[in-house]
Amino acid sequence: VFLLRKVLIASTTEYHLGLLKAKLAKYRAQLLEPSKSSAAKGEGFDVMKSGDARVALIGFPSVGKSTFLSLMTSTASEAASYEFTTLTCIPGVIEYKGANIQLLDLPGIIEGAAQGKGRGRQVIAVARTADVVIMMLDATKGEVQRALLEKELESVGIRLNKSKPNIYFKPKKGGGISFNSTVTLTQCSEKLVQLILHEYKIFNAEVLFREDCSPDEFIDVIVGNRVYMPCLYVYNKIDQISMEEVDRLARRPHSVVISCGMKLNLDYLLEKLWEYLALTCIYTKKRGQRPDFTDAIILRKGASVEHVCHRIHRSLASQFKYALVWGTSTKYSPQRVGLTHMMEHEDVIQIVKK
Repeated sequence: VFLLRKVLIASTTEYHLGLLKAKLAKYRAQLLEPSKSSAAKGEGFDVMKSGDARVALIGFPSVGKSTFLSLMTSTASEAASYEFTTLTCIPGVIEYKGANIQLLDLPGIIEGAAQGKGRGRQVIAVARTADVVIMMLDATKGEVQRALLEKELESVGIRLNKSKPNIYFKPKKGGGISFNSTVTLTQCSEKLVQLILHEYKIFNAEVLFREDCSPDEFIDVIVGNRVYMPCLYVYNKIDQISMEEVDRLARRPHSVVISCGMKLNLDYLLEKLWEYLALTCIYTKKRGQRPDFTDAIILRKGASVEHVCHRIHRSLASQFKYALVWGTSTKYSPQRVGLTHMMEHEDVIQIVKK
Protein backbone atom coordinates (compact mmCIF):
# COMPACT_ATOMS: atom_id res chain seq x y z
CA VAL A 1 0.00 0.00 0.00
CA PHE A 2 2.82 2.37 0.93
CA LEU A 3 4.64 1.64 -2.39
CA LEU A 4 1.41 2.11 -4.38
CA ARG A 5 0.78 5.46 -2.64
CA LYS A 6 4.37 6.51 -3.45
CA VAL A 7 3.92 5.63 -7.17
CA LEU A 8 0.58 7.49 -7.29
CA ILE A 9 2.11 10.60 -5.70
CA ALA A 10 5.07 10.49 -8.15
CA SER A 11 2.80 10.13 -11.21
CA THR A 12 0.43 12.93 -10.12
CA THR A 13 3.47 15.17 -9.43
CA GLU A 14 4.70 14.48 -12.97
CA TYR A 15 1.30 15.45 -14.44
CA HIS A 16 1.24 18.69 -12.45
CA LEU A 17 4.82 19.47 -13.49
CA GLY A 18 3.97 18.85 -17.15
CA LEU A 19 0.91 21.10 -16.91
CA LEU A 20 2.87 23.82 -15.13
CA LYS A 21 5.57 23.66 -17.84
CA ALA A 22 2.88 24.10 -20.55
CA LYS A 23 1.40 27.09 -18.70
CA LEU A 24 4.84 28.62 -18.12
CA ALA A 25 5.79 28.26 -21.81
CA LYS A 26 2.47 29.85 -22.82
CA TYR A 27 2.78 32.82 -20.44
CA ARG A 28 6.45 33.33 -21.29
CA ALA A 29 5.57 33.53 -25.00
CA GLN A 30 2.91 36.16 -24.20
CA LEU A 31 5.40 38.15 -22.09
CA LEU A 32 8.11 38.10 -24.75
CA GLU A 33 5.79 39.27 -27.54
CA PRO A 34 6.30 43.04 -27.82
CA SER A 35 3.09 44.92 -27.10
CA LYS A 36 1.48 46.72 -30.06
CA SER A 37 1.44 50.06 -28.20
CA SER A 38 5.24 50.07 -27.83
CA ALA A 39 5.89 49.01 -31.43
CA ALA A 40 8.96 49.93 -33.48
CA LYS A 41 10.58 52.70 -31.46
CA GLY A 42 14.23 52.94 -32.43
CA GLU A 43 15.74 50.77 -35.13
CA GLY A 44 16.73 47.13 -35.48
CA PHE A 45 20.09 46.16 -36.86
CA ASP A 46 19.48 43.16 -39.08
CA VAL A 47 22.18 42.85 -41.70
CA MET A 48 21.51 41.52 -45.19
CA LYS A 49 22.51 37.87 -45.45
CA SER A 50 25.52 37.40 -47.71
CA GLY A 51 28.15 34.75 -48.39
CA ASP A 52 27.70 31.00 -48.07
CA ALA A 53 26.87 30.86 -44.35
CA ARG A 54 26.17 33.16 -41.42
CA VAL A 55 27.77 32.95 -37.97
CA ALA A 56 26.60 35.07 -35.02
CA LEU A 57 28.99 36.12 -32.23
CA ILE A 58 27.12 36.24 -28.93
CA GLY A 59 28.51 37.00 -25.52
CA PHE A 60 28.57 39.31 -22.53
CA PRO A 61 30.20 42.75 -22.91
CA SER A 62 34.03 42.83 -22.97
CA VAL A 63 34.71 39.13 -23.65
CA GLY A 64 36.68 39.84 -26.86
CA LYS A 65 34.05 39.59 -29.65
CA SER A 66 35.25 42.70 -31.52
CA THR A 67 38.92 41.68 -31.21
CA PHE A 68 38.00 38.25 -32.59
CA LEU A 69 36.16 39.83 -35.57
CA SER A 70 39.13 42.11 -36.33
CA LEU A 71 41.55 39.13 -36.20
CA MET A 72 39.43 36.80 -38.35
CA THR A 73 38.21 39.27 -40.98
CA SER A 74 39.43 42.41 -42.71
CA THR A 75 36.71 44.38 -40.85
CA ALA A 76 37.90 46.63 -38.02
CA SER A 77 35.45 46.55 -35.11
CA GLU A 78 36.19 49.04 -32.32
CA ALA A 79 37.63 47.23 -29.30
CA ALA A 80 38.30 48.81 -25.91
CA SER A 81 38.68 47.71 -22.29
CA TYR A 82 35.29 49.19 -21.27
CA GLU A 83 31.91 47.48 -21.65
CA PHE A 84 29.43 48.17 -24.51
CA THR A 85 32.06 49.36 -27.01
CA THR A 86 29.97 47.78 -29.81
CA LEU A 87 26.45 49.26 -29.95
CA THR A 88 25.23 47.91 -33.29
CA CYS A 89 25.74 44.82 -35.47
CA ILE A 90 29.05 44.81 -37.35
CA PRO A 91 29.41 42.27 -40.19
CA GLY A 92 32.68 40.80 -41.44
CA VAL A 93 33.62 38.01 -43.88
CA ILE A 94 35.91 35.04 -43.14
CA GLU A 95 37.41 33.55 -46.29
CA TYR A 96 38.10 29.88 -45.57
CA LYS A 97 38.45 26.86 -47.90
CA GLY A 98 36.98 28.84 -50.78
CA ALA A 99 33.85 29.82 -48.81
CA ASN A 100 32.77 33.28 -47.69
CA ILE A 101 31.43 33.01 -44.13
CA GLN A 102 29.59 36.07 -42.82
CA LEU A 103 30.56 36.78 -39.20
CA LEU A 104 28.31 39.11 -37.19
CA ASP A 105 29.72 40.94 -34.17
CA LEU A 106 26.63 41.60 -32.05
CA PRO A 107 26.44 43.97 -29.07
CA GLY A 108 27.06 42.39 -25.65
CA ILE A 109 24.10 40.59 -24.07
CA ILE A 110 23.19 41.31 -20.45
CA GLU A 111 21.00 39.33 -18.07
CA GLY A 112 17.34 39.89 -18.96
CA ALA A 113 18.11 40.35 -22.69
CA ALA A 114 15.10 38.21 -23.66
CA GLN A 115 12.83 40.79 -21.99
CA GLY A 116 14.45 43.54 -24.09
CA LYS A 117 17.17 44.83 -21.73
CA GLY A 118 20.17 46.41 -23.49
CA ARG A 119 18.77 45.88 -27.02
CA GLY A 120 18.73 42.16 -26.18
CA ARG A 121 15.66 41.47 -28.33
CA GLN A 122 17.32 42.73 -31.52
CA VAL A 123 20.54 40.81 -30.73
CA ILE A 124 18.63 37.55 -30.23
CA ALA A 125 16.46 38.16 -33.34
CA VAL A 126 19.61 38.41 -35.48
CA ALA A 127 21.07 35.30 -33.79
CA ARG A 128 17.97 33.29 -34.85
CA THR A 129 18.87 33.87 -38.53
CA ALA A 130 22.41 32.44 -38.17
CA ASP A 131 23.58 28.98 -39.24
CA VAL A 132 25.93 28.62 -36.24
CA VAL A 133 26.23 30.56 -32.99
CA ILE A 134 29.67 31.25 -31.51
CA MET A 135 29.21 31.91 -27.82
CA MET A 136 32.22 33.96 -26.66
CA LEU A 137 32.97 33.40 -22.99
CA ASP A 138 35.55 34.84 -20.63
CA ALA A 139 37.67 31.90 -19.40
CA THR A 140 38.43 33.80 -16.17
CA LYS A 141 34.71 33.98 -15.25
CA GLY A 142 34.17 30.21 -15.07
CA GLU A 143 30.80 28.67 -15.98
CA VAL A 144 28.54 31.54 -14.87
CA GLN A 145 28.40 33.29 -18.26
CA ARG A 146 27.65 30.09 -20.19
CA ALA A 147 24.68 29.16 -17.97
CA LEU A 148 23.20 32.69 -18.12
CA LEU A 149 23.50 32.97 -21.92
CA GLU A 150 22.03 29.50 -22.46
CA LYS A 151 19.07 30.48 -20.26
CA GLU A 152 18.49 33.73 -22.24
CA LEU A 153 18.57 31.94 -25.61
CA GLU A 154 16.47 29.02 -24.35
CA SER A 155 13.73 31.40 -23.18
CA VAL A 156 13.29 32.82 -26.71
CA GLY A 157 13.12 29.43 -28.39
CA ILE A 158 16.73 28.94 -29.52
CA ARG A 159 17.78 25.34 -28.84
CA LEU A 160 21.57 24.91 -28.89
CA ASN A 161 23.19 21.66 -30.08
CA LYS A 162 19.86 19.83 -29.98
CA SER A 163 18.03 18.07 -32.79
CA LYS A 164 14.34 18.59 -33.49
CA PRO A 165 12.17 16.14 -31.46
CA ASN A 166 10.98 13.25 -33.62
CA ILE A 167 7.26 13.83 -32.94
CA TYR A 168 4.59 13.96 -35.64
CA PHE A 169 1.95 16.53 -34.67
CA LYS A 170 -0.96 17.66 -36.85
CA PRO A 171 -4.02 19.64 -35.63
CA LYS A 172 -7.33 18.47 -37.16
CA LYS A 173 -10.87 19.84 -37.45
CA GLY A 174 -12.54 16.94 -35.63
CA GLY A 175 -12.18 13.41 -34.32
CA GLY A 176 -10.58 14.16 -30.94
CA ILE A 177 -6.97 13.43 -30.04
CA SER A 178 -5.36 10.41 -31.70
CA PHE A 179 -2.24 9.35 -29.74
CA ASN A 180 0.35 6.74 -30.76
CA SER A 181 4.01 5.95 -30.08
CA THR A 182 6.54 3.66 -31.77
CA VAL A 183 8.76 3.51 -28.65
CA THR A 184 8.21 2.98 -24.92
CA LEU A 185 7.58 6.38 -23.32
CA THR A 186 9.08 7.04 -19.88
CA GLN A 187 8.60 10.84 -19.66
CA CYS A 188 5.23 11.48 -21.33
CA SER A 189 1.95 9.58 -21.11
CA GLU A 190 -1.23 9.86 -23.21
CA LYS A 191 -3.04 11.63 -20.36
CA LEU A 192 -0.24 14.20 -19.96
CA VAL A 193 -0.16 14.83 -23.75
CA GLN A 194 -3.93 15.46 -23.70
CA LEU A 195 -3.65 17.83 -20.72
CA ILE A 196 -0.86 19.84 -22.43
CA LEU A 197 -2.88 20.04 -25.68
CA HIS A 198 -5.98 21.19 -23.77
CA GLU A 199 -3.87 23.92 -22.16
CA TYR A 200 -3.17 25.21 -25.70
CA LYS A 201 -6.92 24.92 -26.57
CA ILE A 202 -6.22 22.02 -28.97
CA PHE A 203 -8.92 19.33 -28.76
CA ASN A 204 -8.49 17.61 -32.15
CA ALA A 205 -5.06 16.47 -33.26
CA GLU A 206 -2.91 13.56 -34.40
CA VAL A 207 0.19 12.86 -32.25
CA LEU A 208 2.84 10.24 -32.94
CA PHE A 209 5.96 9.91 -30.73
CA ARG A 210 8.86 8.33 -32.65
CA GLU A 211 11.29 8.81 -29.75
CA ASP A 212 11.10 9.08 -25.96
CA CYS A 213 10.64 12.85 -25.52
CA SER A 214 10.12 15.03 -22.46
CA PRO A 215 7.04 17.29 -21.91
CA ASP A 216 9.28 20.32 -22.72
CA GLU A 217 10.18 18.86 -26.13
CA PHE A 218 6.51 18.12 -26.86
CA ILE A 219 5.63 21.74 -25.98
CA ASP A 220 8.35 22.90 -28.43
CA VAL A 221 6.68 20.86 -31.18
CA ILE A 222 3.23 22.37 -30.41
CA VAL A 223 4.55 25.96 -30.36
CA GLY A 224 6.46 25.27 -33.60
CA ASN A 225 8.66 28.41 -33.71
CA ARG A 226 11.77 26.91 -32.14
CA VAL A 227 15.15 27.22 -33.86
CA TYR A 228 17.58 24.31 -33.54
CA MET A 229 21.15 25.37 -34.25
CA PRO A 230 24.71 24.24 -33.58
CA CYS A 231 26.72 26.30 -31.09
CA LEU A 232 30.45 26.53 -30.39
CA TYR A 233 31.42 27.64 -26.89
CA VAL A 234 34.62 29.67 -27.30
CA TYR A 235 36.58 30.42 -24.12
CA ASN A 236 38.75 33.51 -24.68
CA LYS A 237 41.58 34.89 -22.47
CA ILE A 238 43.10 31.47 -21.69
CA ASP A 239 46.47 33.21 -21.18
CA GLN A 240 45.07 34.50 -17.84
CA ILE A 241 44.19 31.09 -16.30
CA SER A 242 46.10 27.96 -15.21
CA MET A 243 46.95 25.08 -17.57
CA GLU A 244 44.71 22.71 -15.55
CA GLU A 245 41.72 25.03 -16.05
CA VAL A 246 42.50 25.37 -19.81
CA ASP A 247 42.60 21.56 -20.08
CA ARG A 248 39.28 21.22 -18.21
CA LEU A 249 37.51 23.78 -20.44
CA ALA A 250 38.94 22.30 -23.65
CA ARG A 251 37.55 18.86 -22.75
CA ARG A 252 33.98 20.13 -22.38
CA PRO A 253 31.61 19.18 -25.26
CA HIS A 254 31.32 21.71 -28.14
CA SER A 255 34.08 23.86 -26.58
CA VAL A 256 37.21 25.54 -27.98
CA VAL A 257 39.80 27.50 -25.97
CA ILE A 258 41.51 30.54 -27.56
CA SER A 259 43.37 33.72 -26.74
CA CYS A 260 42.69 36.70 -29.03
CA GLY A 261 45.37 38.76 -27.27
CA MET A 262 48.11 36.18 -27.94
CA LYS A 263 46.50 34.74 -31.14
CA LEU A 264 46.40 31.20 -29.71
CA ASN A 265 44.41 28.29 -31.24
CA LEU A 266 42.53 30.43 -33.81
CA ASP A 267 43.28 28.02 -36.69
CA TYR A 268 41.73 25.10 -34.74
CA LEU A 269 38.64 27.24 -34.08
CA LEU A 270 38.25 27.81 -37.83
CA GLU A 271 38.48 24.05 -38.44
CA LYS A 272 35.76 23.38 -35.83
CA LEU A 273 33.59 26.17 -37.27
CA TRP A 274 33.83 24.60 -40.75
CA GLU A 275 32.83 21.23 -39.25
CA TYR A 276 29.80 22.74 -37.48
CA LEU A 277 28.68 24.65 -40.61
CA ALA A 278 28.71 21.32 -42.53
CA LEU A 279 29.73 22.89 -45.86
CA THR A 280 31.27 21.19 -48.90
CA CYS A 281 33.29 22.69 -51.79
CA ILE A 282 32.54 21.38 -55.27
CA TYR A 283 34.78 22.28 -58.24
CA THR A 284 33.57 22.36 -61.83
CA LYS A 285 35.37 21.18 -64.97
CA LYS A 286 34.72 21.93 -68.64
CA ARG A 287 35.22 19.23 -71.28
CA GLY A 288 38.86 18.95 -72.37
CA GLN A 289 40.01 21.51 -69.79
CA ARG A 290 41.57 21.39 -66.34
CA PRO A 291 39.28 21.82 -63.26
CA ASP A 292 38.66 25.37 -62.04
CA PHE A 293 40.05 25.36 -58.48
CA THR A 294 39.76 29.15 -58.14
CA ASP A 295 35.95 29.31 -57.97
CA ALA A 296 34.28 26.63 -55.83
CA ILE A 297 30.56 25.98 -55.49
CA ILE A 298 29.72 25.92 -51.76
CA LEU A 299 26.86 23.63 -50.74
CA ARG A 300 25.53 21.98 -47.57
CA LYS A 301 26.76 18.52 -46.66
CA GLY A 302 24.58 15.85 -48.28
CA ALA A 303 24.08 17.82 -51.52
CA SER A 304 23.41 15.85 -54.71
CA VAL A 305 24.36 16.44 -58.37
CA GLU A 306 20.89 18.01 -58.78
CA HIS A 307 21.75 20.67 -56.16
CA VAL A 308 24.96 21.47 -58.10
CA CYS A 309 22.93 21.85 -61.32
CA HIS A 310 20.47 24.26 -59.64
CA ARG A 311 23.35 26.30 -58.22
CA ILE A 312 24.97 26.68 -61.69
CA HIS A 313 21.70 27.46 -63.53
CA ARG A 314 18.05 26.73 -62.76
CA SER A 315 17.38 25.16 -66.20
CA LEU A 316 20.46 22.91 -66.17
CA ALA A 317 18.74 20.00 -64.36
CA SER A 318 16.10 19.70 -67.11
CA GLN A 319 18.84 19.50 -69.82
CA PHE A 320 21.00 17.09 -67.77
CA LYS A 321 22.19 13.86 -69.49
CA TYR A 322 24.88 12.60 -67.09
CA ALA A 323 27.83 13.88 -65.03
CA LEU A 324 31.43 12.76 -64.60
CA VAL A 325 32.70 13.01 -61.01
CA TRP A 326 36.25 12.78 -59.64
CA GLY A 327 36.78 12.56 -55.87
CA THR A 328 36.00 10.68 -52.66
CA SER A 329 32.30 10.16 -53.44
CA THR A 330 33.09 7.82 -56.36
CA LYS A 331 34.33 4.21 -56.53
CA TYR A 332 36.66 5.13 -59.40
CA SER A 333 37.61 8.38 -61.13
CA PRO A 334 35.93 9.60 -63.25
CA GLN A 335 32.60 7.89 -62.51
CA ARG A 336 29.51 8.48 -64.64
CA VAL A 337 26.64 9.43 -62.30
CA GLY A 338 23.03 10.64 -62.34
CA LEU A 339 21.18 13.49 -60.58
CA THR A 340 20.78 11.60 -57.28
CA HIS A 341 24.52 10.99 -56.71
CA MET A 342 25.69 12.47 -53.39
CA MET A 343 28.67 14.82 -53.62
CA GLU A 344 31.49 15.06 -51.06
CA HIS A 345 34.00 17.76 -50.09
CA GLU A 346 36.38 18.84 -52.90
CA ASP A 347 34.79 16.63 -55.59
CA VAL A 348 35.25 17.71 -59.22
CA ILE A 349 32.21 17.55 -61.54
CA GLN A 350 31.77 17.78 -65.31
CA ILE A 351 28.14 18.01 -66.47
CA VAL A 352 27.10 16.69 -69.90
CA LYS A 353 23.88 18.10 -71.38
CA LYS A 354 21.40 16.34 -73.70
